[in-house]
Amino acid sequence: MRTGTGLIPIGVIRTPFCQAAGTPIQPVFAEGAMGRVEVRPKYAQGLAGLSGFERIWLIYPFDRVSETRLTVVPYRDRRPRGVFATRAPCRPNRIGLSCVRLLSVQAGVLHVADVDILDETPLWDIKPYIAAFDAFPGVRSGWMDASTSGRTRADERFHRPRADER
Repeated sequence: MRTGTGLIPIGVIRTPFCQAAGTPIQPVFAEGAMGRVEVRPKYAQGLAGLSGFERIWLIYPFDRVSETRLTVVPYRDRRPRGVFATRAPCRPNRIGLSCVRLLSVQAGVLHVADVDILDETPLWDIKPYIAAFDAFPGVRSGWMDASTSGRTRADERFHRPRADER
């Protein structure tokens, strides 16, 4: 069944991370890693009013994932889990979501920190993080509540190299 979404890139995400191995696995582990989001000129007008937000959601494809897997061993665990109980990138619909810190907006470029995304990743959308809507302190987090893994960086288990890196 087709959904007719027709997702198109509205920009590109630039980061210091050129390969999965060593990339932070979530923004909370990115330790201030800097990046920029270059929004295509035809969409730059849509950035009006964004500079007042401290955090933004970046929505993007996991464009270098090697395959779909329904069971994975997530980075923060040692046991197999269903992919929908994880944030592993090897999902049937390879949609990534990262809540990064917005430092500034300048002429269609967003300067961001705490970025956990591979360099040259296409950008599908931007949404403001709104604490009143997006934060639910104290909720259960499934298997993560008991996780003892200290892993904060990715390895290559879910990714394939880009064509120009082979």
